[in-house]
Amino acid sequence: MHHAVAALAVATGLIAPRIAPADGWGEPHLKVVPPTLAEAERVRHVLAPVEAFDRAEQFENRSAGAATHFDTRTATPFSLPSANMDKAREMDFRLGNGFFEKLWVASPSATTASDGLGPLYNGRGCKSCHLQDGRGHPPDSPDDFGVSMVLRLSVPREASDLTADILEYRPNAPEPRYGLQLQDKSVAGFPAEGRARVEYTEFPVAYADGSVETLRKPGYSIHQMGYGPLHPDVQISPRVAPPMIGLGLLEAIPEADILAHADPEDRDGDGISGRPNRVWSLEYRQWMLGRFGWKAGQPTLAQQGSDAFAHDIGISTPLHPYHWGDCTPAQEHCRTAPHGSTGNDEALEIPAIGLDLVTFYTRNLAVPARRQVDAPWVLQGKRLFHEARCAACHSPKHVTHRLSDQTERSFQLIWPYTDLLLHDMGAGLADNRPEWEATGREWRTPPLWGIGLTEAVSGHSYFLHDGRARSLSEAILWHGGEAEAAREAFRTMTNSERDALISFLESL
Repeated sequence: MHHAVAALAVATGLIAPRIAPADGWGEPHLKVVPPTLAEAERVRHVLAPVEAFDRAEQFENRSAGAATHFDTRTATPFSLPSANMDKAREMDFRLGNGFFEKLWVASPSATTASDGLGPLYNGRGCKSCHLQDGRGHPPDSPDDFGVSMVLRLSVPREASDLTADILEYRPNAPEPRYGLQLQDKSVAGFPAEGRARVEYTEFPVAYADGSVETLRKPGYSIHQMGYGPLHPDVQISPRVAPPMIGLGLLEAIPEADILAHADPEDRDGDGISGRPNRVWSLEYRQWMLGRFGWKAGQPTLAQQGSDAFAHDIGISTPLHPYHWGDCTPAQEHCRTAPHGSTGNDEALEIPAIGLDLVTFYTRNLAVPARRQVDAPWVLQGKRLFHEARCAACHSPKHVTHRLSDQTERSFQLIWPYTDLLLHDMGAGLADNRPEWEATGREWRTPPLWGIGLTEAVSGHSYFLHDGRARSLSEAILWHGGEAEAAREAFRTMTNSERDALISFLESL
């Protein structure tokens, strides 16, 4: 897009000017009912920092407020609807789940409601990566063809052939041949883009008491390239699929509350300088606060889901209307392949109503209730968590907006343990791949709710953005940068203190 065209686009409302309001970018995705003075005072009171650790705080077991589910017998604790959902709306939740579980097939097909897969893809459906709505994992071996981890690709903006005006409204400059993601599968007649391989180098880390933890550092390579060599300056970032619970509640946290935690210049001198990611909304054609993804690269759940359909499955939606998914101009045969846009007036493989149903489903996957909140060792671990200043980034609680059209997530006290901000996590965790305004060392603070159920839901205990950590202890020891002091506090604890802190995390 040339400068004159960009100026016209701004003038006609197609894109917004770069300058954002002083108090934020706005929340067009929410129908907010402003709080009364009495409600604002209630919120201030309930969000006050914890002072006593001899007992659980009021409502602390309700991780998602009234939306929390207490079904302790279910085999799928991440797949239930919000507990406060009206029965009439559960049908929309079930229909959305149907789209989420659908396995797509290649075009042309007699099943026109399910065709349009690829031509290049990572999984045939959302559930391929988010099994039981849980956390993904890296390949367990060179022969593991699992799809719950993908490799994001890009090149430095200065190395791209795209103009600055075009790159302004993209999270990254795509790799010229392979786009923004490596697709390791393909429909018949097309070569897959390549196969990712991960190899680990192990090294010891000693605790202050003399015991040793072994960490593993991953190294990534791509084999069986289907479309020629990668750009010499390619940036590669592995991403495992995150759990799906509580996302609608995170979407409803007031933007002003998130920005109030930001301290990009570290003016208070505490070493924590979280900052927001500013991202472009395809739906609302304006800059918005990034909330979702490992680097807070997506503003809304609708855009997050649409991006996954396009890049993971190769399916077109209203926000990503191109039937070829992530196929680049260098993959011309892929772009001209048959697609599945027949059968609806919008000529899309998922029309607007389908995307709306999937979004409703992902907004309303309930968070399980906390466990053992009053156990002495859990309370001790909670105290140590706060004393180590883990809560400086993993902010324990928030109150969502009061919403006029979404009762399930309206005005709820929630306990996600995240500030949704970007933090420099040090060289050890750096992927050296920027995304919007996030640097190659920054990651969004991931929510911790439900983390203690990871093995029960997903069948493993791999953590961090690439699954390198095989336990919560390993994950903590990988923390660096702004979290280095918290890591050292954990490393220098006694064995019983570390066990208590881990017990607290497992109770979430």
